[in-house]
Amino acid sequence: MSIGRTRAVSLLGLDGALVEVEADMGQGLPAFMIIGLPDTSLGEARDRVRAAATNSGCALPTRKLTVNLSPASLPKQGSSFDLAIAVAALAAADLVSADSVARVVHLGELGLDGRLRPVDGVLPAVLAARRAGAVTVMVPSDNADEASLVPDIRVVAVAGLRDAAIWHGAELEPESVDVIVRPRPPAGPGSDDGRRPDLADVVGNSDAVQALIVAAAGGHHLLMVGPPGAGKTMLASRLPGILPDLDLDAALEVGSVRSLAGRPVVGGLDHRPPFESPHHTCSAASLIGGGSAVIRPGAASRATRGVLFLDEAPEFSRSVLDCLRQPLESGEAVVHRSRAVARFPARFQLVAAANPCPCGQYGTRDGDCECSPHQRRRYLAKLSGPLVDRIDLQLRVARISSAVFRLSEQVERTTTADARRLVEEARARAAGRLAETPWRLNSEVPGTWLRDRGNRLPVGVSLPADRALETGALTMRGYDRVLRVSWTLADLDGADRPERSHVLGALGLRRSV
Repeated sequence: MSIGRTRAVSLLGLDGALVEVEADMGQGLPAFMIIGLPDTSLGEARDRVRAAATNSGCALPTRKLTVNLSPASLPKQGSSFDLAIAVAALAAADLVSADSVARVVHLGELGLDGRLRPVDGVLPAVLAARRAGAVTVMVPSDNADEASLVPDIRVVAVAGLRDAAIWHGAELEPESVDVIVRPRPPAGPGSDDGRRPDLADVVGNSDAVQALIVAAAGGHHLLMVGPPGAGKTMLASRLPGILPDLDLDAALEVGSVRSLAGRPVVGGLDHRPPFESPHHTCSAASLIGGGSAVIRPGAASRATRGVLFLDEAPEFSRSVLDCLRQPLESGEAVVHRSRAVARFPARFQLVAAANPCPCGQYGTRDGDCECSPHQRRRYLAKLSGPLVDRIDLQLRVARISSAVFRLSEQVERTTTADARRLVEEARARAAGRLAETPWRLNSEVPGTWLRDRGNRLPVGVSLPADRALETGALTMRGYDRVLRVSWTLADLDGADRPERSHVLGALGLRRSV
Protein backbone atom coordinates (compact mmCIF):
# COMPACT_ATOMS: atom_id res chain seq x y z
CA MET A 1 0.00 0.00 0.00
CA SER A 2 1.12 3.53 -0.74
CA ILE A 3 0.82 6.78 1.13
CA GLY A 4 -1.87 9.23 0.05
CA ARG A 5 -1.25 12.93 0.40
CA THR A 6 -3.46 15.96 -0.03
CA ARG A 7 -3.95 19.37 1.58
CA ALA A 8 -6.50 21.18 3.70
CA VAL A 9 -6.63 24.59 5.40
CA SER A 10 -6.41 25.34 9.11
CA LEU A 11 -7.92 28.70 10.08
CA LEU A 12 -6.90 30.74 13.11
CA GLY A 13 -8.88 33.94 13.01
CA LEU A 14 -8.82 35.05 9.37
CA ASP A 15 -5.29 33.70 8.92
CA GLY A 16 -5.14 30.32 7.21
CA ALA A 17 -2.29 27.86 6.77
CA LEU A 18 -2.09 24.88 4.43
CA VAL A 19 -2.03 21.55 6.24
CA GLU A 20 -0.64 18.45 4.57
CA VAL A 21 -2.86 15.42 5.17
CA GLU A 22 -0.99 12.12 4.90
CA ALA A 23 -2.69 8.74 5.06
CA ASP A 24 -0.77 5.46 5.44
CA MET A 25 -2.43 2.06 4.95
CA GLY A 26 -0.17 -0.29 6.89
CA GLN A 27 -0.07 -3.77 8.36
CA GLY A 28 -1.55 -4.57 11.73
CA LEU A 29 -4.88 -4.85 13.45
CA PRO A 30 -7.65 -2.75 11.86
CA ALA A 31 -7.52 0.74 13.33
CA PHE A 32 -8.02 4.37 12.33
CA MET A 33 -5.75 6.91 14.03
CA ILE A 34 -5.52 10.67 13.46
CA ILE A 35 -2.38 12.37 14.75
CA GLY A 36 -1.08 15.93 14.47
CA LEU A 37 -2.83 17.86 17.24
CA PRO A 38 -6.51 17.44 16.22
CA ASP A 39 -9.31 18.75 18.41
CA THR A 40 -12.28 16.62 19.51
CA SER A 41 -14.47 17.23 16.46
CA LEU A 42 -11.56 16.52 14.14
CA GLY A 43 -10.69 13.34 16.05
CA GLU A 44 -14.23 12.08 15.44
CA ALA A 45 -13.59 12.25 11.68
CA ARG A 46 -12.42 8.62 11.70
CA ASP A 47 -15.99 7.37 12.27
CA ARG A 48 -17.50 9.79 9.75
CA VAL A 49 -14.93 8.92 7.07
CA ARG A 50 -15.31 5.13 7.37
CA ALA A 51 -19.10 5.26 7.27
CA ALA A 52 -19.13 7.79 4.41
CA ALA A 53 -16.69 5.74 2.33
CA THR A 54 -18.74 2.55 2.81
CA ASN A 55 -22.04 4.25 1.95
CA SER A 56 -20.45 5.91 -1.10
CA GLY A 57 -19.45 2.58 -2.64
CA CYS A 58 -15.70 2.96 -2.01
CA ALA A 59 -15.23 1.22 1.33
CA LEU A 60 -11.79 1.43 2.91
CA PRO A 61 -9.88 -1.82 3.50
CA THR A 62 -10.00 -3.21 7.03
CA ARG A 63 -6.39 -2.37 7.76
CA LYS A 64 -4.47 -0.10 10.06
CA LEU A 65 -4.95 3.45 8.76
CA THR A 66 -2.85 6.29 10.16
CA VAL A 67 -3.61 9.88 9.19
CA ASN A 68 -1.05 12.58 9.97
CA LEU A 69 -1.82 16.30 9.88
CA SER A 70 1.34 18.30 9.29
CA PRO A 71 2.76 20.56 10.69
CA ALA A 72 1.93 18.70 13.90
CA SER A 73 2.55 21.77 16.08
CA LEU A 74 -0.28 23.76 14.44
CA PRO A 75 -3.64 23.47 16.26
CA LYS A 76 -6.38 22.10 14.00
CA GLN A 77 -10.06 22.53 14.66
CA GLY A 78 -13.40 21.68 13.16
CA SER A 79 -14.82 19.15 10.73
CA SER A 80 -13.67 20.80 7.49
CA PHE A 81 -10.80 18.26 7.28
CA ASP A 82 -13.17 15.32 6.65
CA LEU A 83 -12.99 15.43 2.85
CA ALA A 84 -9.19 15.74 2.82
CA ILE A 85 -8.81 12.79 5.22
CA ALA A 86 -11.21 10.68 3.16
CA VAL A 87 -9.58 11.26 -0.24
CA ALA A 88 -6.08 10.79 1.23
CA ALA A 89 -7.22 7.45 2.67
CA LEU A 90 -8.73 6.45 -0.69
CA ALA A 91 -5.44 7.35 -2.39
CA ALA A 92 -3.52 5.26 0.15
CA ALA A 93 -5.83 2.34 -0.68
CA ASP A 94 -5.20 2.85 -4.43
CA LEU A 95 -8.88 3.55 -5.04
CA VAL A 96 -8.23 6.98 -6.58
CA SER A 97 -5.31 8.66 -8.28
CA ALA A 98 -2.72 9.73 -5.72
CA ASP A 99 -1.30 12.37 -8.09
CA SER A 100 -4.73 13.95 -8.64
CA VAL A 101 -5.46 14.03 -4.92
CA ALA A 102 -2.10 15.63 -4.14
CA ARG A 103 -2.74 18.58 -6.46
CA VAL A 104 -6.02 19.67 -4.88
CA VAL A 105 -6.93 21.39 -1.59
CA HIS A 106 -9.99 19.73 -0.04
CA LEU A 107 -12.55 21.35 2.29
CA GLY A 108 -15.78 19.87 3.59
CA GLU A 109 -17.55 17.90 6.31
CA LEU A 110 -18.84 14.40 5.60
CA GLY A 111 -22.18 12.98 6.59
CA LEU A 112 -22.52 9.28 7.36
CA ASP A 113 -24.30 8.76 4.02
CA GLY A 114 -21.33 10.19 2.13
CA ARG A 115 -22.85 13.56 1.30
CA LEU A 116 -20.84 16.71 1.93
CA ARG A 117 -22.09 19.31 4.36
CA PRO A 118 -21.19 22.98 3.88
CA VAL A 119 -18.72 24.42 6.38
CA ASP A 120 -18.08 27.88 7.78
CA GLY A 121 -15.06 29.93 6.76
CA VAL A 122 -14.79 28.71 3.17
CA LEU A 123 -14.05 32.18 1.79
CA PRO A 124 -11.03 32.92 4.07
CA ALA A 125 -9.86 29.31 3.65
CA VAL A 126 -9.83 29.57 -0.16
CA LEU A 127 -8.12 32.97 0.08
CA ALA A 128 -5.43 31.38 2.26
CA ALA A 129 -5.04 28.50 -0.19
CA ARG A 130 -4.59 30.90 -3.11
CA ARG A 131 -2.01 32.95 -1.20
CA ALA A 132 -0.12 29.70 -0.49
CA GLY A 133 0.06 28.91 -4.20
CA ALA A 134 -2.79 26.40 -4.60
CA VAL A 135 -4.52 26.37 -7.99
CA THR A 136 -7.47 24.00 -7.36
CA VAL A 137 -9.78 23.62 -4.39
CA MET A 138 -12.63 21.11 -3.89
CA VAL A 139 -15.57 22.22 -1.76
CA PRO A 140 -19.15 21.11 -0.99
CA SER A 141 -21.70 22.15 -3.59
CA ASP A 142 -23.40 24.60 -1.24
CA ASN A 143 -20.08 26.40 -0.67
CA ALA A 144 -19.23 26.68 -4.38
CA ASP A 145 -20.63 30.18 -4.96
CA GLU A 146 -18.80 31.53 -1.94
CA ALA A 147 -15.51 29.88 -2.91
CA SER A 148 -15.84 31.20 -6.49
CA LEU A 149 -15.62 34.77 -5.20
CA VAL A 150 -11.86 34.30 -4.85
CA PRO A 151 -10.17 35.13 -8.17
CA ASP A 152 -7.42 33.11 -9.86
CA ILE A 153 -8.25 29.72 -8.37
CA ARG A 154 -10.24 26.79 -9.78
CA VAL A 155 -13.19 25.67 -7.66
CA VAL A 156 -14.52 22.10 -7.96
CA ALA A 157 -17.94 21.59 -6.36
CA VAL A 158 -19.00 18.08 -5.32
CA ALA A 159 -22.15 16.90 -3.57
CA GLY A 160 -20.63 13.86 -1.89
CA LEU A 161 -17.58 11.65 -1.43
CA ARG A 162 -18.58 9.43 -4.37
CA ASP A 163 -18.47 12.42 -6.74
CA ALA A 164 -15.09 13.44 -5.32
CA ALA A 165 -13.72 9.94 -5.82
CA ILE A 166 -14.99 9.85 -9.44
CA TRP A 167 -13.37 13.24 -10.12
CA HIS A 168 -10.07 11.81 -8.85
CA GLY A 169 -10.28 8.77 -11.13
CA ALA A 170 -12.28 6.14 -9.23
CA GLU A 171 -14.06 3.61 -11.45
CA LEU A 172 -17.54 4.24 -10.10
CA GLU A 173 -20.84 5.08 -11.73
CA PRO A 174 -22.21 8.54 -10.85
CA GLU A 175 -25.26 8.58 -8.60
CA SER A 176 -27.61 11.48 -8.05
CA VAL A 177 -27.80 12.72 -4.45
CA ASP A 178 -29.62 15.55 -2.76
CA VAL A 179 -27.27 18.44 -2.10
CA ILE A 180 -27.17 19.48 1.54
CA VAL A 181 -28.08 23.17 1.72
CA ARG A 182 -27.91 25.10 4.97
CA PRO A 183 -30.64 27.60 5.85
CA ARG A 184 -30.18 31.05 4.42
CA PRO A 185 -29.99 34.01 6.80
CA PRO A 186 -32.92 36.42 6.92
CA ALA A 187 -32.84 39.65 4.95
CA GLY A 188 -30.70 42.47 6.27
CA PRO A 189 -31.96 45.38 8.39
CA GLY A 190 -34.38 47.74 6.76
CA SER A 191 -38.05 48.44 6.48
CA ASP A 192 -40.65 45.80 5.72
CA ASP A 193 -40.77 46.68 2.04
CA GLY A 194 -36.99 46.26 1.67
CA ARG A 195 -36.33 49.99 1.26
CA ARG A 196 -33.08 51.16 2.80
CA PRO A 197 -33.55 53.84 5.47
CA ASP A 198 -32.99 57.31 4.05
CA LEU A 199 -31.43 60.28 5.79
CA ALA A 200 -34.31 62.43 4.59
CA ASP A 201 -36.55 60.58 7.05
CA VAL A 202 -34.85 62.47 9.89
CA VAL A 203 -36.98 65.46 10.90
CA GLY A 204 -35.15 68.37 12.50
CA ASN A 205 -31.83 67.75 14.29
CA SER A 206 -29.85 69.39 11.50
CA ASP A 207 -26.77 69.53 13.75
CA ALA A 208 -26.94 65.79 14.28
CA VAL A 209 -27.32 65.19 10.53
CA GLN A 210 -24.27 67.36 9.87
CA ALA A 211 -22.32 65.48 12.54
CA LEU A 212 -23.29 62.22 10.86
CA ILE A 213 -21.92 63.47 7.54
CA VAL A 214 -18.69 64.59 9.23
CA ALA A 215 -18.35 61.18 10.87
CA ALA A 216 -18.82 59.41 7.53
CA ALA A 217 -16.44 61.72 5.66
CA GLY A 218 -13.55 61.20 8.07
CA GLY A 219 -14.33 57.78 9.51
CA HIS A 220 -14.76 59.29 12.98
CA HIS A 221 -16.41 57.67 16.00
CA LEU A 222 -19.59 59.28 17.32
CA LEU A 223 -21.33 59.54 20.71
CA MET A 224 -24.91 60.83 20.90
CA VAL A 225 -26.56 61.72 24.21
CA GLY A 226 -30.23 62.56 24.38
CA PRO A 227 -33.59 61.55 25.85
CA PRO A 228 -35.64 58.63 24.52
CA GLY A 229 -37.38 59.50 21.28
CA ALA A 230 -34.79 62.06 20.19
CA GLY A 231 -33.83 59.98 17.14
CA LYS A 232 -30.46 58.54 18.15
CA THR A 233 -31.17 55.05 16.82
CA MET A 234 -32.74 56.49 13.69
CA LEU A 235 -29.62 58.54 12.98
CA ALA A 236 -27.24 55.63 13.63
CA SER A 237 -29.12 53.28 11.31
CA ARG A 238 -28.67 55.78 8.47
CA LEU A 239 -24.91 56.11 8.78
CA PRO A 240 -24.08 52.99 6.70
CA GLY A 241 -26.19 54.37 3.85
CA ILE A 242 -24.05 57.50 3.46
CA LEU A 243 -20.75 55.58 3.52
CA PRO A 244 -19.14 54.86 0.13
CA ASP A 245 -19.20 51.38 -1.37
CA LEU A 246 -16.45 48.99 -0.33
CA ASP A 247 -13.65 48.21 -2.76
CA LEU A 248 -12.86 44.60 -3.70
CA ASP A 249 -10.29 43.99 -0.96
CA ALA A 250 -12.55 45.45 1.74
CA ALA A 251 -15.56 43.47 0.46
CA LEU A 252 -13.51 40.26 0.54
CA GLU A 253 -12.45 41.03 4.10
CA VAL A 254 -16.04 41.68 5.18
CA GLY A 255 -17.22 38.55 3.39
CA SER A 256 -14.49 36.47 5.04
CA VAL A 257 -15.54 37.59 8.51
CA ARG A 258 -19.19 36.84 7.74
CA SER A 259 -18.27 33.40 6.40
CA LEU A 260 -16.22 32.60 9.49
CA ALA A 261 -19.11 33.74 11.69
CA GLY A 262 -21.46 31.26 10.01
CA ARG A 263 -23.18 33.73 7.71
CA PRO A 264 -22.85 32.34 4.17
CA VAL A 265 -22.03 34.83 1.45
CA VAL A 266 -25.00 34.51 -0.90
CA GLY A 267 -25.38 36.15 -4.30
CA GLY A 268 -21.87 37.56 -4.58
CA LEU A 269 -19.89 39.98 -2.49
CA ASP A 270 -21.81 42.71 -0.69
CA HIS A 271 -20.11 46.04 -1.32
CA ARG A 272 -22.20 47.94 1.22
CA PRO A 273 -20.69 48.59 4.68
CA PRO A 274 -22.04 46.28 7.41
CA PHE A 275 -24.06 47.40 10.42
CA GLU A 276 -23.90 45.58 13.76
CA SER A 277 -25.95 46.42 16.84
CA PRO A 278 -25.27 44.00 19.73
CA HIS A 279 -27.62 43.87 22.72
CA HIS A 280 -26.47 45.56 25.90
CA THR A 281 -26.36 42.19 27.71
CA CYS A 282 -23.64 40.85 25.40
CA SER A 283 -20.42 39.45 26.82
CA ALA A 284 -16.86 40.47 26.01
CA ALA A 285 -16.44 37.35 23.84
CA SER A 286 -19.54 38.14 21.78
CA LEU A 287 -18.40 41.74 21.29
CA ILE A 288 -14.68 41.19 20.61
CA GLY A 289 -14.54 37.52 19.65
CA GLY A 290 -13.63 34.26 21.30
CA GLY A 291 -14.95 30.81 22.12
CA SER A 292 -13.77 27.78 24.01
CA ALA A 293 -13.24 25.43 21.04
CA VAL A 294 -13.38 27.36 17.75
CA ILE A 295 -12.51 31.05 18.04
CA ARG A 296 -15.20 33.08 16.31
CA PRO A 297 -15.28 36.79 15.41
CA GLY A 298 -17.36 39.09 17.60
CA ALA A 299 -19.64 41.98 16.69
CA ALA A 300 -16.69 44.38 16.48
CA SER A 301 -15.12 42.26 13.74
CA ARG A 302 -18.39 41.65 11.93
CA ALA A 303 -18.75 45.44 11.79
CA THR A 304 -15.32 45.95 10.22
CA ARG A 305 -15.40 48.49 7.35
CA GLY A 306 -18.84 49.49 8.61
CA VAL A 307 -20.66 50.66 11.73
CA LEU A 308 -20.79 49.20 15.25
CA PHE A 309 -23.78 50.72 17.03
CA LEU A 310 -24.05 50.47 20.82
CA ASP A 311 -27.58 51.50 21.74
CA GLU A 312 -28.07 52.35 25.42
CA ALA A 313 -24.28 52.26 25.82
CA PRO A 314 -24.25 52.90 29.61
CA GLU A 315 -26.31 49.72 30.07
CA PHE A 316 -23.39 47.65 28.76
CA SER A 317 -21.02 46.22 31.33
CA ARG A 318 -18.13 48.63 31.83
CA SER A 319 -15.60 45.82 31.48
CA VAL A 320 -17.17 44.86 28.13
CA LEU A 321 -17.05 48.44 26.86
CA ASP A 322 -13.42 48.83 27.87
CA CYS A 323 -12.57 45.83 25.68
CA LEU A 324 -13.14 48.19 22.74
CA ARG A 325 -10.18 50.41 23.63
CA GLN A 326 -7.56 48.31 21.88
CA PRO A 327 -9.59 47.65 18.66
CA LEU A 328 -10.39 51.38 18.42
CA GLU A 329 -6.68 52.20 18.41
CA SER A 330 -5.21 49.31 16.39
CA GLY A 331 -8.07 48.39 14.06
CA GLU A 332 -7.93 44.70 14.95
CA ALA A 333 -9.31 42.42 17.67
CA VAL A 334 -6.76 40.06 19.20
CA VAL A 335 -8.02 36.99 21.07
CA HIS A 336 -5.42 35.20 23.20
CA ARG A 337 -5.72 31.53 24.11
CA SER A 338 -3.24 29.20 25.78
CA ARG A 339 -2.18 27.56 22.51
CA ALA A 340 -2.93 30.24 19.95
CA VAL A 341 -3.53 33.91 19.22
CA ALA A 342 -6.32 34.75 16.77
CA ARG A 343 -6.51 38.11 15.03
CA PHE A 344 -9.62 39.56 13.40
CA PRO A 345 -10.00 42.86 11.53
CA ALA A 346 -11.93 45.45 13.56
CA ARG A 347 -11.62 48.73 11.67
CA PHE A 348 -15.15 49.95 12.35
CA GLN A 349 -16.87 53.23 13.11
CA LEU A 350 -18.22 53.23 16.63
CA VAL A 351 -21.57 54.95 17.19
CA ALA A 352 -22.73 55.00 20.80
CA ALA A 353 -26.08 56.30 22.03
CA ALA A 354 -26.89 57.12 25.65
CA ASN A 355 -29.63 58.67 27.69
CA PRO A 356 -28.58 61.68 29.80
CA CYS A 357 -29.61 59.92 33.04
CA PRO A 358 -31.21 56.65 34.20
CA CYS A 359 -34.76 57.97 33.71
CA GLY A 360 -33.84 59.67 30.44
CA GLN A 361 -35.68 62.93 31.14
CA TYR A 362 -32.81 65.17 32.22
CA GLY A 363 -32.59 68.29 30.05
CA THR A 364 -35.99 67.86 28.37
CA ARG A 365 -38.33 70.85 28.17
CA ASP A 366 -41.39 69.32 29.78
CA GLY A 367 -40.01 66.17 31.41
CA ASP A 368 -39.47 65.74 35.13
CA CYS A 369 -36.14 64.14 35.91
CA GLU A 370 -36.13 62.26 39.21
CA CYS A 371 -32.41 61.48 39.17
CA SER A 372 -29.97 63.12 41.55
CA PRO A 373 -26.78 64.75 40.23
CA HIS A 374 -24.82 61.82 41.66
CA GLN A 375 -27.00 59.33 39.79
CA ARG A 376 -26.55 61.23 36.52
CA ARG A 377 -22.78 61.37 36.91
CA ARG A 378 -22.62 57.71 37.88
CA TYR A 379 -24.78 56.70 34.91
CA LEU A 380 -22.65 58.39 32.24
CA ALA A 381 -19.46 57.42 34.10
CA LYS A 382 -20.06 53.85 32.91
CA LEU A 383 -18.52 55.15 29.70
CA SER A 384 -14.96 55.35 30.99
CA GLY A 385 -12.85 58.43 30.34
CA PRO A 386 -10.28 56.59 28.19
CA LEU A 387 -13.06 55.17 26.01
CA VAL A 388 -14.85 58.51 25.56
CA ASP A 389 -11.51 60.15 24.81
CA ARG A 390 -11.21 57.87 21.78
CA ILE A 391 -14.53 59.12 20.36
CA ASP A 392 -13.99 62.06 18.01
CA LEU A 393 -17.51 63.50 17.85
CA GLN A 394 -19.74 63.95 20.89
CA LEU A 395 -23.06 65.72 20.56
CA ARG A 396 -26.33 66.16 22.39
CA VAL A 397 -29.51 65.24 20.52
CA ALA A 398 -32.79 66.87 21.59
CA ARG A 399 -36.39 65.96 20.93
CA ILE A 400 -37.99 68.04 18.23
CA SER A 401 -40.89 70.35 19.03
CA SER A 402 -44.13 70.66 17.09
CA ALA A 403 -42.94 73.98 15.63
CA VAL A 404 -39.76 72.36 14.31
CA PHE A 405 -41.86 69.53 12.89
CA ARG A 406 -44.09 71.96 10.97
CA LEU A 407 -41.14 73.99 9.71
CA SER A 408 -39.35 70.84 8.51
CA GLU A 409 -42.11 70.25 5.97
CA GLN A 410 -41.12 73.51 4.29
CA VAL A 411 -37.37 72.87 4.37
CA GLU A 412 -35.59 70.62 1.91
CA ARG A 413 -33.96 67.81 3.90
CA THR A 414 -30.65 66.15 3.07
CA THR A 415 -31.13 62.76 1.41
CA THR A 416 -28.85 59.76 1.72
CA ALA A 417 -27.77 60.15 -1.92
CA ASP A 418 -26.81 63.81 -1.42
CA ALA A 419 -24.96 63.06 1.80
CA ARG A 420 -23.07 60.15 0.24
CA ARG A 421 -21.96 62.39 -2.62
CA LEU A 422 -20.56 64.91 -0.11
CA VAL A 423 -18.83 62.12 1.78
CA GLU A 424 -17.30 60.65 -1.36
CA GLU A 425 -15.97 64.05 -2.45
CA ALA A 426 -14.48 64.74 0.98
CA ARG A 427 -12.88 61.30 1.10
CA ALA A 428 -11.44 61.81 -2.39
CA ARG A 429 -9.79 65.06 -1.23
CA ALA A 430 -8.37 63.33 1.83
CA ALA A 431 -7.11 60.38 -0.24
CA GLY A 432 -5.41 62.75 -2.69
CA ARG A 433 -3.72 64.65 0.13
CA LEU A 434 -2.60 61.40 1.80
CA ALA A 435 -1.59 59.66 -1.44
CA GLU A 436 2.07 59.41 -0.38
CA THR A 437 1.14 57.92 3.02
CA PRO A 438 -0.30 54.54 4.08
CA TRP A 439 -3.56 56.21 5.22
CA ARG A 440 -6.69 57.20 3.33
CA LEU A 441 -9.01 58.59 6.02
CA ASN A 442 -8.41 61.48 8.39
CA SER A 443 -9.32 59.27 11.36
CA GLU A 444 -6.40 56.96 10.49
CA VAL A 445 -3.72 59.65 10.47
CA PRO A 446 -1.49 59.53 13.59
CA GLY A 447 -1.00 62.64 15.68
CA THR A 448 2.75 62.66 15.07
CA TRP A 449 2.10 63.24 11.35
CA LEU A 450 -0.47 65.95 12.03
CA ARG A 451 1.93 67.76 14.35
CA ASP A 452 4.92 67.37 12.06
CA ARG A 453 6.61 70.59 10.98
CA GLY A 454 5.40 70.26 7.40
CA ASN A 455 1.78 69.53 8.31
CA ARG A 456 1.36 71.57 11.49
CA LEU A 457 -1.38 74.20 11.46
CA PRO A 458 -0.37 77.83 11.99
CA VAL A 459 -0.50 79.03 15.58
CA GLY A 460 -3.33 81.42 14.81
CA VAL A 461 -5.43 78.56 13.44
CA SER A 462 -4.77 75.98 16.17
CA LEU A 463 -4.90 78.49 19.05
CA PRO A 464 -8.35 77.36 20.38
CA ALA A 465 -7.18 73.75 20.59
CA ASP A 466 -3.85 74.84 22.12
CA ARG A 467 -5.68 76.68 24.88
CA ALA A 468 -7.94 73.69 25.57
CA LEU A 469 -4.87 71.47 25.85
CA GLU A 470 -3.16 73.92 28.19
CA THR A 471 -6.17 74.20 30.52
CA GLY A 472 -6.63 70.42 30.67
CA ALA A 473 -9.92 70.44 28.76
CA LEU A 474 -8.23 68.20 26.17
CA THR A 475 -5.79 65.34 26.53
CA MET A 476 -3.05 64.89 23.95
CA ARG A 477 -5.13 62.17 22.32
CA GLY A 478 -8.13 64.50 22.29
CA TYR A 479 -5.99 67.27 20.79
CA ASP A 480 -5.00 65.01 17.92
CA ARG A 481 -8.61 64.04 17.36
CA VAL A 482 -9.60 67.72 17.15
CA LEU A 483 -6.98 68.16 14.43
CA ARG A 484 -8.34 65.15 12.52
CA VAL A 485 -11.91 66.46 12.66
CA SER A 486 -10.66 69.90 11.57
CA TRP A 487 -9.14 68.36 8.45
CA THR A 488 -12.41 66.55 7.75
CA LEU A 489 -14.41 69.78 8.06
CA ALA A 490 -11.96 71.42 5.67
CA ASP A 491 -12.38 68.55 3.18
CA LEU A 492 -16.16 68.92 3.32
CA ASP A 493 -15.80 72.68 2.67
CA GLY A 494 -13.33 72.09 -0.17
CA ALA A 495 -10.53 74.00 1.63
CA ASP A 496 -6.87 73.11 1.16
CA ARG A 497 -6.12 73.43 4.90
CA PRO A 498 -8.22 73.86 8.05
CA GLU A 499 -9.03 77.37 9.16
CA ARG A 500 -9.74 78.69 12.64
CA SER A 501 -13.47 78.12 12.12
CA HIS A 502 -12.82 74.45 11.39
CA VAL A 503 -10.84 74.03 14.61
CA LEU A 504 -13.61 75.76 16.56
CA GLY A 505 -16.16 73.51 14.90
CA ALA A 506 -14.15 70.41 15.82
CA LEU A 507 -13.91 71.60 19.42
CA GLY A 508 -17.66 72.20 19.49
CA LEU A 509 -18.29 68.64 18.32
CA ARG A 510 -16.28 67.36 21.31
CA ARG A 511 -17.75 69.65 23.94
CA SER A 512 -21.43 69.14 23.22
CA VAL A 513 -21.91 66.35 25.78
